[in-house]
Amino acid sequence: MYATFFGLKQAPFSIAPDPHYLFMSERHREALAHLLYGLDSGGGFVLLTGEIGAGKTTVCRCFLEQIPANCNVAYIFNPKLTVTELLQAVCDEFHVQVPPGAETIKDYIDPLNAFLLAQHAAGRNNVLIIDEAQNLSSSVLEQLRLLTNLETSERKLLQVVLIGQPELRDLLARPKLEQLAQRVIARFHLGALSEAETTQYIRHRLKVAGLTGALPFDRKSLRLIHQLTRGVPRRINLLCDRALLGGYASGQAQVTTAIVRRAAAEVFGTSPLPSRRRRAPSPAVAGVAVLTAAVAAAGLTWWLQQAPRAAQRDDIAGAVAATSAPTGAASTGRPGASAAGTASPAALAAPSASAAPPAPAPLRLADWRADDGGAWAALAGRWGLPLPPQADPCATASQRGLQCYRSSTGSPALIRLIDRPVLLTLRRPGQPAALAALVALDAQHATLLVDGTPRRVALTELAGVWRGEFTTFWRVPPGYAQRVENPGTLRTWLATQLARAPGGVASAPAAVPGVGELTRQVQAFQAGQGLQPDGRIGPITLMLINRTTGVAEPRMDAATDSTD
Repeated sequence: MYATFFGLKQAPFSIAPDPHYLFMSERHREALAHLLYGLDSGGGFVLLTGEIGAGKTTVCRCFLEQIPANCNVAYIFNPKLTVTELLQAVCDEFHVQVPPGAETIKDYIDPLNAFLLAQHAAGRNNVLIIDEAQNLSSSVLEQLRLLTNLETSERKLLQVVLIGQPELRDLLARPKLEQLAQRVIARFHLGALSEAETTQYIRHRLKVAGLTGALPFDRKSLRLIHQLTRGVPRRINLLCDRALLGGYASGQAQVTTAIVRRAAAEVFGTSPLPSRRRRAPSPAVAGVAVLTAAVAAAGLTWWLQQAPRAAQRDDIAGAVAATSAPTGAASTGRPGASAAGTASPAALAAPSASAAPPAPAPLRLADWRADDGGAWAALAGRWGLPLPPQADPCATASQRGLQCYRSSTGSPALIRLIDRPVLLTLRRPGQPAALAALVALDAQHATLLVDGTPRRVALTELAGVWRGEFTTFWRVPPGYAQRVENPGTLRTWLATQLARAPGGVASAPAAVPGVGELTRQVQAFQAGQGLQPDGRIGPITLMLINRTTGVAEPRMDAATDSTD
């Protein structure tokens, strides 16, 4: 939105881990060195901790890229597992065959040990990486310690890398985990950026985004950004993105400290300094106002900034591993009250950004009369999907190669990421749950379709009635329905699409990458899109593959930031 205004080719401060924007500070390089040292030390545990948003994922991605080719890597991103579930996950990641009906710990340990010994004999090492390790239970950590007992007379057969928040250090400091703590051969805590590094980080991302002139932030603004973000890269991205948007909205090519403070109030809930021109309220009134604003801002900030990774928990395991059960992705829905006409091909294209649309009329949700059938008809119309009266929308969609996708953990960030019209489930006090068709989002407003007319709603108002439930359509790729019993068709399509995606690696026309290589390609794509890089193929991942490779699907309308 603001890129052209500041002479940029793209937005520079996305929180998605785009490898093009990789910035390795001295601390990040030192953390990477510790991980690589641990890899060559012959087994045991390696520990990397850091604050939320400090760049642990960045270091881990660099670490994965530098792991030698003779290493097998297992990556577990959801550590809230029982001991048996952990062993099953480790075996799955290493592609270890376990006996049918395996239930006991021994059923998993024996084939895992045989696998590790065979890999050792073949000259290969094995690395287990566990992210968000602060969520591991004591019993699971103890089982991990026992796994490192698998060894030969020369070296241990398994290297375990634990990555987590500072709580992980406290967890390992408990007396009952002393034996594990003694096996940590390398540890590093990733701190925040210094003030100088914060400036370097901001300059680096702006240059990658195409900046050729002076920085849009002056020295005072840069110093304030460091103070407000405490040097945490993710917080820097959030604040700088909103500050540039504020500069664009006010027509200022130089972002001032006042703009930075307003941006911080929006994204962090910190109150900007009061204007000197205003008369100061009484201490009692000011205290109540500040407390109320802080509570409201904290709640809204959490709601606005939920990362799209949460919704990936609803993502469906799929074709790469070809081991998950078939998904019942087609959900039942409320029937439409009227038929939706067939849309032209232009209706499926992304809207033009050359001409800003006029701001739709405002809408008060308290006065809005719900029409679930009309909401379904509005969504179906965007897809060119005829929806007969009283028809089941999801069943009708499945006949046209579409499926319904439902999530209860959505957020504005996720909806912006998948970039398509959705149905929100709104829950207003004293009224039944109702559907509303969302067709556009800007920094402060959502645009809903009401009786075919776009109407704007402030995100602050929407936050009071929407708790993350949404539904949308997505286009199913070839072979998806038969992905378990016959995964070849989907794998071929997937390899072709990933090669077409930005940064993809083209293969020979008749060659389809093996399961391991295809999994790595999927993980790289997911990481680049801001998803958890688990290598599993579900609706969210497929939606983003469709979007980046030009598959015909409707997009969100061009949003407008004009005020009501």
